[in-house]
Amino acid sequence: MLAKRTAKTQLIPPKAIVQTVGSAEYFDVSVENGRIVPTLARLQRVDAVRAKLAELNLTEKDLEEAIAWARQPR
Repeated sequence: MLAKRTAKTQLIPPKAIVQTVGSAEYFDVSVENGRIVPTLARLQRVDAVRAKLAELNLTEKDLEEAIAWARQPR
């Protein structure tokens, strides 16, 4: 089936595909052998990350500092 890319770089899947995936809102998108491959995102992963952060006792400030450190020019 064909999909169309809009001027805003949005990819519009065919109606039959949209009906198949139901009410999914998020997709993990990758490129494999020159193909764009969207996969339904499982938001439980987000919950798993949040649980791990809580387990490690990391705060939002800790994350902000880590991101700032990683973005420093080298």
